[in-house]
Amino acid sequence: MKKNIVVAVLASVCLAPLPGFAQTWPSQPVKLIVSQSAGGSIDIAARLLAQKLGDALGKTFVVDNRAGANGMIAGEAVARSPADGYTFLMTSPSTLTINQHVYKKVPYDALMDFSPVTQTTSISFLLTVNAASPYRTLADLITAAKARPEGVRFASAGTGNQSHLAAELLANAAGVKMLHVPYKGETQAITDLIGGQVDFIFGTMPALLPQVRNGKLRALAVGQAQRSAAVPDVPTVVEAGYPSVLVSGWTGVVAPASTPAPIVKRMHDEIVKILALPDVRETLSKAGAEPVGSAPEQFSAFIKAETVKWGGAVRQAGITPE
Repeated sequence: MKKNIVVAVLASVCLAPLPGFAQTWPSQPVKLIVSQSAGGSIDIAARLLAQKLGDALGKTFVVDNRAGANGMIAGEAVARSPADGYTFLMTSPSTLTINQHVYKKVPYDALMDFSPVTQTTSISFLLTVNAASPYRTLADLITAAKARPEGVRFASAGTGNQSHLAAELLANAAGVKMLHVPYKGETQAITDLIGGQVDFIFGTMPALLPQVRNGKLRALAVGQAQRSAAVPDVPTVVEAGYPSVLVSGWTGVVAPASTPAPIVKRMHDEIVKILALPDVRETLSKAGAEPVGSAPEQFSAFIKAETVKWGGAVRQAGITPE
């Protein structure tokens, strides 16, 4: 009889919604690990969210940049962190949907080691060159690549990163060979593009747009079907004749697997509120990102679909797992 009572009590504890977790959380600073160096598209969104989350919840949200290995350093750090609601990962497609297709060994299981919280943004891609570059249109760039196989160099934020795949998709569509120069993050790649060490990058708009606006870079094409309100004068890849090279990115927040559901829900709810704020929407839109705020279940399904999509893109680009 006593045994049955103990089992019943334990079962009720396990099945209870545990509202206390959400009510008392957070009681200490929360770490938001970012899979990118400062200044990148993920970092920009993360710092905006961290400030607003801190204001809303009364505790500091610390942005911890763990760049490198195409997001795997940050991913591993969060996957191995306690599932107590005090460590989250803000990341991009590479960490969760691409790395398993381009690396033989990934130090985490993207579908099993994390609890999805929400997709935070959808991000436009922008193909840019140095402001002093002789290439004034995408057609100019492709013509040069046809004349000099592997003579045109493109930067990426790392092998298998979306910026790598985007350029490879363009090369395949145009029937040209270009030289890939991988970096340990978007910021370093952009720095060398400004310095003239590489010819172009097909990267995220939030990271590239400030350099376009200050005159250091020139935008040649937007990687989407419709022109972007952030750069209305820049033609799309479709207008340039490459409708198969549609590329968009995203950012999202996940927690270590088994993080209490009430905490995941509260984090989700607070982020969605923040993404709906007019000043946040305006800031993101001007940077070339659009707020999303999907439910955890929707984000989980989205991650699975993206994994399939980018697996196909990796195969199309002819990338062999390293």
